[in-house]
Amino acid sequence: MFDSYSSPYAPLEGTLHAPRAIFIDRWGTLLEVPEGGLARSPSDVRFFPDALQTLFLANRAGWYLYLLGNETSVIEGDVSQERWKEIEEAFMGQLSKAGIPIRKNYASVKSPEGIDGHRLDSVYLLPNTGAFYHAAHNDGVDLQASWVIGDSTLELVAGWRAGCSQIGVRSGQAVKDGTFRIEPDLMEENLVAAVRELLTREKALHP
Repeated sequence: MFDSYSSPYAPLEGTLHAPRAIFIDRWGTLLEVPEGGLARSPSDVRFFPDALQTLFLANRAGWYLYLLGNETSVIEGDVSQERWKEIEEAFMGQLSKAGIPIRKNYASVKSPEGIDGHRLDSVYLLPNTGAFYHAAHNDGVDLQASWVIGDSTLELVAGWRAGCSQIGVRSGQAVKDGTFRIEPDLMEENLVAAVRELLTREKALHP
């Protein structure tokens, strides 16, 4: 009976820390970019080696996990909305099966330059900062204590604008897309190395 006891008193102000988050780019960072550059079927969803296990450990360590990315193939009409939903189900299903809770998937299928049905602006379209501020508002995430990990300057600049630290990875575009100029706080070989660096730093701060 004592196991179910909860105090009737609210925690004292300042005694609880705001959650910190890792905002993760999808294609090129978490997922391998398919041959031809587009995912056209669920079979094209392939995670980089050890990525799922590493995200599982990050979640166990208390990090909130969010996904980012512009779905250009849908925005430009190369992949239909219906097929994209099938791909998303396969993608999110594998994360769920691995025991990795994603707080929010901020993939954007809207852009002012999109085809009919997708020709809308979106606060989640990178490099807009809507995903970060939505997480801060809805989940209380401390953006100053959070990180964005990505292979392109789009998500890294968005994270920088929102006050997050940035880790560039050498997979995917390896931060060589040239859209923006930014020097990430860290550069790592891939997502696994990036997350492990965060876990190592956290362990050093809280042995």
